[in-house]
Amino acid sequence: MTQKTLAELETTLGANLKQLRLSRNTDQHTLAEQAGVSTRALQSLENGEGSSLQTLVKVVRALGRESWFDTIAPVATINPMTMVAKAAPRQRARRKPSKS
Repeated sequence: MTQKTLAELETTLGANLKQLRLSRNTDQHTLAEQAGVSTRALQSLENGEGSSLQTLVKVVRALGRESWFDTIAPVATINPMTMVAKAAPRQRARRKPSKS
């Protein structure tokens, strides 16, 4: 499995954001206005030409997909160390008494 380059990732992310915008029948000017960014900043983001994290967050928020950020680094709900502490102590197997 080959990893995508940074440019490929930016292009894919931009294309996905553009597709989401188009699926909502919103033009760039309107979304840029809703997000509080310039139309040029939105164009750069959609074209994978690099953008600031702040622009990305504002655009994703304006598209109503802010929950997407929660999937980047989800909080662990199970702590393995807690599970070990709560586990019952292991018991050794016993030999059956031999019949002499």
